[in-house]
Amino acid sequence: MSWALLAAPAAQAHAVRDQQGRTVEMARVPQRIVSLLPSATESLCALGACSRLVGVDAFSNHPPEIAALPRLGSVSAPHFEAIVRLKPDVVLMSHSPPLMARLAQFGIAVVVLDAQDLAGIRAQWQVLDSLLQQQRGDDLFARLQAELGRIAAGMRQLPARRVYFEIDATPYAAGPASFIGELLAALGASNIVAPAQGAFARLTPEYVVRQNPQLIIHTAETSARDLAQRPGWAATDAVREGMICSLGRADTDLVSRPGPRLAEAAAVLARCLQLAPR
Repeated sequence: MSWALLAAPAAQAHAVRDQQGRTVEMARVPQRIVSLLPSATESLCALGACSRLVGVDAFSNHPPEIAALPRLGSVSAPHFEAIVRLKPDVVLMSHSPPLMARLAQFGIAVVVLDAQDLAGIRAQWQVLDSLLQQQRGDDLFARLQAELGRIAAGMRQLPARRVYFEIDATPYAAGPASFIGELLAALGASNIVAPAQGAFARLTPEYVVRQNPQLIIHTAETSARDLAQRPGWAATDAVREGMICSLGRADTDLVSRPGPRLAEAAAVLARCLQLAPR
């Protein structure tokens, strides 16, 4: 018998096209994965590959299975040496040319994920399926859509409200083309952000006052007191009638991550829309 037959087969090269349209080549199907995006961490686990994670960003806090993994900072402030020491096959992250270039110097592959709307979430799961050489993403997305439809059906009797969803005090808002905006629309809300302003928009405080929202939903990055103290905002229907829905940290995480828990996020938004004026 020849030694060639006894030798272990070499790992096959693997390539995937990420959400930036880049073809990313790897020496093998990834077994050691670093995620620098909470949504990617959650998505990878929902697709059955949690065990392949060897490190995550500082903000990844779900599911519980990742609790003991090394924390590696963030895309904007990475713990670079720690990432390199983990010898990942691939790093999942948002687009950051400086970090991507540094990782490339060490031969570490990068897959860029960028899901801004529901279609982008489905595409993200398809990229991860390709990365993992499996086919689970479409089924996961179908289950998500079914659950979103069920939640939306329970909201049909509520009147439509003009809603302002504030991400931070810039003010930075979720527009109708974002996954947050799509959830709000499915639940019957009318977004004060114009479609032309993009998925996520930086607004002027005066713009919000002119649009006169009937409901303000804000994340844990701001407070209801701050909103009421902004010039002119006390005259808006939302502030005057106490129609402010304040999200805590856990709900902020749910609603702000384009991942597998979006049905739970929709339930949070539905509770906000069910508020009654005081």
